[in-house]
Amino acid sequence: MNSVGSDLSALEAHLGYTFADRSFIELALTHISVVKGDAPRVRSYQRLEFLGDHVLGSIVSHMLYAAFPQAEEGELSRRLADLVREEACAEVAEDMNIGAFIRLGNGETQSGARSRRTILADVTEAVVAAVYLDGGYEAAHALVERFWRARLLAPRRPLRDAKTHLQEWAQARGLPPPSYRDVERSGPDHAPSFRVRVELPGLASAEAIGSSKQAAQKAAAAAFLAREGVPTGSEA
Repeated sequence: MNSVGSDLSALEAHLGYTFADRSFIELALTHISVVKGDAPRVRSYQRLEFLGDHVLGSIVSHMLYAAFPQAEEGELSRRLADLVREEACAEVAEDMNIGAFIRLGNGETQSGARSRRTILADVTEAVVAAVYLDGGYEAAHALVERFWRARLLAPRRPLRDAKTHLQEWAQARGLPPPSYRDVERSGPDHAPSFRVRVELPGLASAEAIGSSKQAAQKAAAAAFLAREGVPTGSEA
């Protein structure tokens, strides 16, 4: 078993917050693999992760509302999704240097779980909840400001996927929503390939292939937009 470092002051320095009750941060760093006995999920970080997800969403929503006074609800929602997604939280975990302090069972440690993106993201949310429970909303807000402010002002990820962009493009031209039709499924069950066609009235259709129907639909939408010369800056 790998335990929390004997001196949490280094982590507190990274966080910019000192806990009055370290039991909160100790729980936030405890993976289910290290918990023995009954109700392991209750005695791991999972409950804190649940709370932290909602606290983080609330604080980032507040920050977005203040930072972008001219943004409409749809844009704010897309920015929020970008900032609290798993990848973003895992990046914050690296900034916080959380990985070195996570308590893991031997098997998880040997499998490289300490750097696993899903675990890092979950623990980041749990840490937000730990600060919230220990110091209140203002302390949690300060933590999120410290680690999310730069990301919020300069998002590095496209705010719209190609399907959303194509639907908005069609709507702006008085067209109905795009329709997606399955053209072909090929490949073995463990590695299927899907070909999808996207159609809009009065315009040539576009087709694309993806490893899932959703991926193929996004790729088809991206192909449609590219053919129409629409600059997207969005990911397929």
